[in-house]
Amino acid sequence: MHCFNLTQQDHVAHLVLNRPEAMNTMNPAFWRELDDVLTQLHRDGQARALLISSTGKHFSAGMALETFGGAIAMDDSSAEGRSAMFDLLTEMQATFTKLETLRIPVIAAIQGGCIGGAVDMATACCIRYATADAFFCIQEINIGMVADVGTLQRLPKLIPLGVVKELAYTGRRLPSAKALAYGLVNEVFDSQEAMMAAALQCAREIGAKPPVAIWGTKQVIHYARDHSVDDALKQMGWIQGAIWSNEHVREAVTAQKQKRAGTYPDLPKLGSFREI
Repeated sequence: MHCFNLTQQDHVAHLVLNRPEAMNTMNPAFWRELDDVLTQLHRDGQARALLISSTGKHFSAGMALETFGGAIAMDDSSAEGRSAMFDLLTEMQATFTKLETLRIPVIAAIQGGCIGGAVDMATACCIRYATADAFFCIQEINIGMVADVGTLQRLPKLIPLGVVKELAYTGRRLPSAKALAYGLVNEVFDSQEAMMAAALQCAREIGAKPPVAIWGTKQVIHYARDHSVDDALKQMGWIQGAIWSNEHVREAVTAQKQKRAGTYPDLPKLGSFREI
């Protein structure tokens, strides 16, 4: 991979953006590689948590603007050309949606700028940690366009709507301290080293839990976010009835009493009709 490094240890997958010289901008290779990695992690079932971090001064400066002048043509000269933008955006949106629908939790560790498309990506993650110098910026309005890959859909679920509107209309930077106060990030750290240590610790704690229970928990939280309490309670019953395991509960309780790590099966590898 050119845009990422991927490692796996202790049931934790760690995906690192590795183009600091380009401020980890999102070129076409970024989208291809990220989509491939997420698809593989989803299907393999061995990782129990995914940590996304970055290199260099900034987490990511968002979309590589030269992309639209070369590899991706945005034809606004006809109704047909403009309609094609819908399908292009749908494909890009689907990649970040894979973060949200991944079978395992996703933690983002953010230093420096989280700008434009990087905000789209971060809002699709489950947990966000940040450094004291981190900031978030809905950059799209500053270059004459609407944020279109998830920020305006997910951010209002995370912070007050008035704050979303202020950021989206003005393109102002949201410092990590304010992001913490609004609930966008879980914790702010003085250094990137401290942030990474905490993020890895969180990922390992998640990895020590029964994977199917974590899977069920993620399903329930996301469903409850978008549905009524009554509908969400019904869905909770269906999920619990589908994945309940006396064996897992006994093992978890016994492991706690014996002060040891529990032993649980990985999620099964997913097959594909394309491979039959």
